[in-house]
Amino acid sequence: MSSRDDLRPGERLGYLGLGTNLGDRRAHLQAAVDALPGHGVRVLAASATYDTDPVGEILDQPAFLNACVRIATALPPEGLLDACKAVEREHGRTTDVTSPDYVRHGPRPIDVDLLLLGDEPYVSGRLTLPHAQVAERRFVLVPLLELDLGLTLPDGTRLSERLEQLPLDEGVRRAGDPLSVPAEG
Repeated sequence: MSSRDDLRPGERLGYLGLGTNLGDRRAHLQAAVDALPGHGVRVLAASATYDTDPVGEILDQPAFLNACVRIATALPPEGLLDACKAVEREHGRTTDVTSPDYVRHGPRPIDVDLLLLGDEPYVSGRLTLPHAQVAERRFVLVPLLELDLGLTLPDGTRLSERLEQLPLDEGVRRAGDPLSVPAEG
């Protein structure tokens, strides 16, 4: 990874993917970005927003609005995952798989995915880093590479080269300016 100039002692550089397809989509994304500092996550930069067609298991749902953010945090991987899930819950996402309101890959007010953290891979029962699909989804790679065109995975895979290899049929269209980065207090 790059952009280490903004790191403080003990922090690692990371990237999060954001998505929503309900209500005021841009407002949902911005609210998630604004909430991250309250969970030990400094937002360093945000991509533009991208209107994207649904992919995966449920295609019959509204289009998503996606973006990525570059972050700095001293949280360990599991702690950062907990922070992402807390932001989702605070902003209306049902994350309890036993809830009748939970629909895997269904419509949602916010999704905060941990894509990359530091230079080393990480695997646990809850989390795999880099994210298993980071190099497979155009709606992730387009905003992610906007933040750092030279990003590579720990195994050396250049994400810009992966994007070139992906089919063009996954609809990703620029929708708006970058999200605002919260001022540090």
